[in-house]
Amino acid sequence: MTYQELQKENQQLRQSNETFKEKISALEVQLGQLYKLIQGFKSERFIPEILQQQLSLFSENSDKTGQVVTPKETISYTREKKKHPGRNTLPEHLPVREVILEPEEDVSTLKKIGEEVSETLEYTPASLVKRRTIRPKYARKNEQGVVIAPLPTRPIEKSIAEACLLAYILVSKYIDHLPFYRQIQRFKREFGWEPASSTLSDWMAGCCQLLEPLYNTLKQKILTDGYIQADESPIKVLDSDKKGSTHQGYQWVYHDPLQKLVLFNYRRGRGQHGPREFLDGYKGYVQCDGYSVYDKIGVDPDITMAGCLVHARRKFVDTRDQDKERADKALAIFSEIYRQERAIKEEAAGDADMRKELRLQKVLPLLQQIKTWVQEEQFKVLPKSAIGKAMTYFLNQYPKFEVIFEDGRIELDNNLIENAIRPLALGRKNFLFAGSHRAAQDAAMLYSFFGSCKMQGINPQEWLEDTLRRIPDHNIQKLEELLPGYHRTDKP
Repeated sequence: MTYQELQKENQQLRQSNETFKEKISALEVQLGQLYKLIQGFKSERFIPEILQQQLSLFSENSDKTGQVVTPKETISYTREKKKHPGRNTLPEHLPVREVILEPEEDVSTLKKIGEEVSETLEYTPASLVKRRTIRPKYARKNEQGVVIAPLPTRPIEKSIAEACLLAYILVSKYIDHLPFYRQIQRFKREFGWEPASSTLSDWMAGCCQLLEPLYNTLKQKILTDGYIQADESPIKVLDSDKKGSTHQGYQWVYHDPLQKLVLFNYRRGRGQHGPREFLDGYKGYVQCDGYSVYDKIGVDPDITMAGCLVHARRKFVDTRDQDKERADKALAIFSEIYRQERAIKEEAAGDADMRKELRLQKVLPLLQQIKTWVQEEQFKVLPKSAIGKAMTYFLNQYPKFEVIFEDGRIELDNNLIENAIRPLALGRKNFLFAGSHRAAQDAAMLYSFFGSCKMQGINPQEWLEDTLRRIPDHNIQKLEELLPGYHRTDKP
């Protein structure tokens, strides 16, 4: 074999070796993620180690060699030992049932000098009550007709379910994650009442049909503020065309952090058609991850795309098992970014302009520091390795990260919307799938209202019961008054 042939073969072997290294690195990342899922642990918490190289990223006190100069001082003080706070005080609004225990001996001749009071908690099971509406009929004189009071409007016409029962059933399913068949088992066990599963499904569909105009009002309200966060999450839906099989649908989620409102919008796919239709006519910022569909939407001159630092950080978290030194260096700077952000939020106290100025001074330089470091290190790692992909993702998203600093209202990440999606993830473990595409959209409607209630700090069952009772007779032009967190002018 000639020298040229040996050289060519050597080059081919080197290329094959590099390819195998990239594949092994990618498989190691997947294996690590699967292991965390199996073990039920997927924490992204990062505690930086005390390394001189990392401390020098943030310390202003360092010598010319880069070594950190740590001043030392002796501190001595005395502090009072904190007392145990004791049990939490029971809420004052709870009803009280008093039980008086008299001594066994005769106390009729004794003088009462006081009493000792002990408070404990009892549980009273929920109850079903038959509401019997009686309407007396009266005959007018001279046979001019009958006088009778009209029936009050009910959420679902001719249904036996009152608003309170409907609210209880829907909250049990979408907040407590109890499928209808479990609720039916409980009704039978506790009350001897066994409704059909189809009855509960029909009640849910009737409620959603009633709430649909309010859902459209919520959509309009979210699109008016000029800043929303967007994300998507999968949901299985039974396929009517193929018996026993499921279709992969998606719940697109839009969150307004300023008004504390969230909206779920079901779509059959993950393509751009759904969000493009939803955002048609919208003007303002959309904060999202690096999914390519959002880039296509961002072509609209009225829409400005903002990035999510958490998604970029997560890429480096996933590389700790393969390249701990580089990953920890990036994560240490991210930790400092969020430490500064917490301090800025406290100092700005809701002032968006002040928050913007403080971010430009304290947070942007740290983000630029990551960018400079990534640009220096990216050629030292394999492009298709986990750390290489993390660096590429960061650089590709960096222009969107800079948008965050244009407006003090914009958050650093999409964590708030991910919190809103969590009930959907819990529901998937209990329901497994939606019965139809219409059922998936009904679920999106209820997740929207309940998610908004949670952000507003409102009891979702009380809100839904009150809304179901009012909406049939409510002025269509004033539906906004019924949204979670809004003042209701027609409230008695």
